[in-house]
Amino acid sequence: MTAQLPLLPDDTFQRILCVVAHPDDLEYGTSAAIAKWTDQGIEVAYLLLTKGEAGMPNPPHETAAIRRGEQEAACATVGVTDLTMLDHPDGMLVYSLDLRRDIALQIRRFRPDVVLTTAFDVEVSWGLNQADHRAAGLATIDAVRDAGNPWVFSEQVSDGILLPHSPKWLLVASANKPTHGIAVTVEHLNRGIASLKAHEQYLAALPWHPNPEEFMPPFFQEEGASIGAEYGIVFQAFDLGS
Repeated sequence: MTAQLPLLPDDTFQRILCVVAHPDDLEYGTSAAIAKWTDQGIEVAYLLLTKGEAGMPNPPHETAAIRRGEQEAACATVGVTDLTMLDHPDGMLVYSLDLRRDIALQIRRFRPDVVLTTAFDVEVSWGLNQADHRAAGLATIDAVRDAGNPWVFSEQVSDGILLPHSPKWLLVASANKPTHGIAVTVEHLNRGIASLKAHEQYLAALPWHPNPEEFMPPFFQEEGASIGAEYGIVFQAFDLGS
């Protein structure tokens, strides 16, 4: 019998910053956990590194506006009001000092005790990972360290308005080697599904995309089984000891 994964000590979490590449990246499971966290009174902010403008047949400026509105609707479904979307190019996101700088700035601004990002492995459970996801995950890992060092991107802290900040936890969603999980209820599951369905026009442009109400519950059940719960979400979790 496979040993069950331990539960995350999310009763100690107060502020969580979620850093991903695109609108909809958080809605494939993670948003159900976010619904639980906001219900617990945890403050959650989203940092999207692109506007998702390359994800639909529409001209990029139209797509960016559509995806902004749909992401705002998805956020509302799970109780998130702090949404930042940056201007890095969708489909061409590159690991760089500029990307690390922008993420570190938001960590110093929001001062989370937890930073959450997506898997950066080349191969993940559903196949080959998308390039933007890999760049976002790797840059976030390094930006977590950067944000706590006053000599890295020191121009951000030189005027004293922002201060260095070191999160206590780093969580990686959809990782190949999960280490911890949280249990969620049917209500959280349904809100997670609703948050994905809020990307209505985006999903309509993907005729091959399965119905969220069909493929997501088995996913939650499988991950729940790994922590001894009916429904759950798992993460690779790094206790940074700050």
